[in-house]
Amino acid sequence: MADLPQSSRLRDSDRLTRIHLSAFDRFKFLIAFTLVWFILVWAAMADNPILSFSDAAYNVSVQRKWIFVLAILEVIRQFHFLISELASGYHKTWGKYFLFIDRLVHKISDWNRYRISRAVKALIWIALFAVVLGAIYHEPPVKALFLAPKALWQALPIIAQLAFAVVFILIQFVAMFWFLSRGGIDTYFPDDIKTRFTDVWGQDHVLNRLRENLMFLERPQEIEQHGGYVPGGVLLWGPPGTGKTLMAESMAGETGKPFVFVDPGAFNNMFFGVGVLKVKGLFRKLRKLALRYGGVVVFFDEADSLGNRGLVRPGQLSSESNVFGTSCHGGNYLSNEAAALITREKFVVGSAAGGGGGMGTLQALLTELSGLKKPRGFFNRIVRRVLGMRPKEPPKYRILVVMATNLPEALDEALLRPGRIDRIYRVGYPSKLGRIRTYQGYLDKVSHTLSEEEIDKLATITPYATGASIKDTINEALIIAIRDERKYITWPDVVRAKQLKELGPPEDVEYIERERHAVAIHEACHAVMAHVVRKHMSIDLATIEKGSDYLGMVASIPPDDQFTHWRSEYESDILVSLASLAGERMFFGGDNSSGVSGDLESATTIASFMEGHWGMGSTISSHASNKRFEIGTPGGKGKPGEDPAKEMRRALADRIEENLSNLLKRAEELLAEHRFSVLSVAHALETHKTLAGEDVAAVIETRKGSVIDGSVYANGNVSEQLEAYHTAALSAHRDHAKPEVALPVLTS
Repeated sequence: MADLPQSSRLRDSDRLTRIHLSAFDRFKFLIAFTLVWFILVWAAMADNPILSFSDAAYNVSVQRKWIFVLAILEVIRQFHFLISELASGYHKTWGKYFLFIDRLVHKISDWNRYRISRAVKALIWIALFAVVLGAIYHEPPVKALFLAPKALWQALPIIAQLAFAVVFILIQFVAMFWFLSRGGIDTYFPDDIKTRFTDVWGQDHVLNRLRENLMFLERPQEIEQHGGYVPGGVLLWGPPGTGKTLMAESMAGETGKPFVFVDPGAFNNMFFGVGVLKVKGLFRKLRKLALRYGGVVVFFDEADSLGNRGLVRPGQLSSESNVFGTSCHGGNYLSNEAAALITREKFVVGSAAGGGGGMGTLQALLTELSGLKKPRGFFNRIVRRVLGMRPKEPPKYRILVVMATNLPEALDEALLRPGRIDRIYRVGYPSKLGRIRTYQGYLDKVSHTLSEEEIDKLATITPYATGASIKDTINEALIIAIRDERKYITWPDVVRAKQLKELGPPEDVEYIERERHAVAIHEACHAVMAHVVRKHMSIDLATIEKGSDYLGMVASIPPDDQFTHWRSEYESDILVSLASLAGERMFFGGDNSSGVSGDLESATTIASFMEGHWGMGSTISSHASNKRFEIGTPGGKGKPGEDPAKEMRRALADRIEENLSNLLKRAEELLAEHRFSVLSVAHALETHKTLAGEDVAAVIETRKGSVIDGSVYANGNVSEQLEAYHTAALSAHRDHAKPEVALPVLTS
């Protein structure tokens, strides 16, 4: 038969020695007797001013011998306790012969013994107080006890004055901290919340998880009846504008519970302790609302302002901070020791992410989230305990904590442990179907002429649109329509609104002819290269209209939601970036502008990651690991004994340069092959300034587009006209003059 598990706590009968008393419990009665003796001596000296302290002490000691008798008995009692605490034999013998006393005492329940002990202690203190009053009033102790209220009433004016002065000073501090602890917290009652899950579009996978969490407020008893506990909270993390706040509000709307919104800056305070007061006051309010309405939803926006350490378990939250990469959690294939080693080498504990988590605020919040609840109410906590009555158990507070953040890596680990904020959901960019549903939802609120095909197309050309950006785009399109004295939105309105929001308003400037042509050639090279080699992306628009930080641009979008990327795709991205340099050198006789700097930076960055991180170069080892351990990289040609870091940088730079040079040659060959397409797109850009993606494709493929008829470029003499115009523009470029040939006007 297996041995039964032993209890971790010994019974009193099984202890070898008595439990040690604290210092206060050992000396409290001796201290009380000493204070009574000093008060009696003071009273005697007050009655006889010529009496010295020694004489007064002698008289009190002779007249009040019972004080010393009680003190001696207390000393003997404590000496007995001390020996029992130190000597097991003494404790065993005493317990053996006086066990019947312990049996008689333990026939009374623990709580009744507690009540009796409290009553006895109260009687002792009352008796000592009566003795002191008797000495002061020169009356018997019992009579003096009844004379105390009269004396208190006579001294009430003086006491009231002192109390007023103290209270007045305290009120100043209390009022100041009270006002400082207000603000940043808004309460919305069930009748004020109109948001439901049906008002949240494009995040169905997250809403399904949140629906499951509603039982924490609606049916918590079912979890607790089966031995479980109700989870503490939910964390919604993801990019801004994806609907995190709306989801939290909809949870309150679905359950019919109050919604408490906590502002991100609510816990940022000048004085120490104010943040703690805010946390205490917040949860006091939450408990009241939870009792009144059967539950409450509290939402902490920008919860990263609460964190102060910034270390996350690898792979749990943020893809940017994941040591194992974004698409494949390599740590899953490692032993625990190996994964811990890599994580230790990768992550460094950072500084505070926000000011709100300091000065005890975060600690107070963690305490409140731990679920430790004291008995509710002053009478229940204080009065009942003073009367020797057991306080009532605190009620079940149904508080659902929802937090949102864009920076989950900044949250404290203690905040995310099980039992606190233990439901973590990523609210990412909506899928294409989600974007379609979101566009339909906002378009249903206004008058429009968009077809289902156009809405589908709109969702396709806005791959990273959030709920907030979609709402803003539709609103901007409505403003454009009203400005044009229309009450309905059309497709061109939406396109204009999209361009305005993504690119900003174009600057009201005009290029001189030769510079306009140079910018058009630059962007045409990007567009043609993107059309030819980049199949995983579609051209959204091409423009030569000057913006705040660009002379022109070619924007591309992924036609489908894609979560993995391949070497061929990255190489095509580099080709598109290098097309500007290759094209300018080809069309301008080896010359190129400073406008290629941004393109070269993009190409170099991608090539660096391909070579050193993604295994898409000539070597396999990770540059990140090599750099961390300072072991150099394969292919280094440094001198013996040279700094490994210098060797590593040189080797990596050589491999990156070689890869970029090969891709530049390929870009030159492709552009030479599609020279006429570049001149055609450049002409279309000079003519129309901005082209939609389908119009760019129409020009390259010499077919009719949605706005531009690209078939005009199929005429035989168009090539000669465009070459003649480019030759004139090139000559003007060299001489800093105006082209002698005007921009050709093509007709079908």
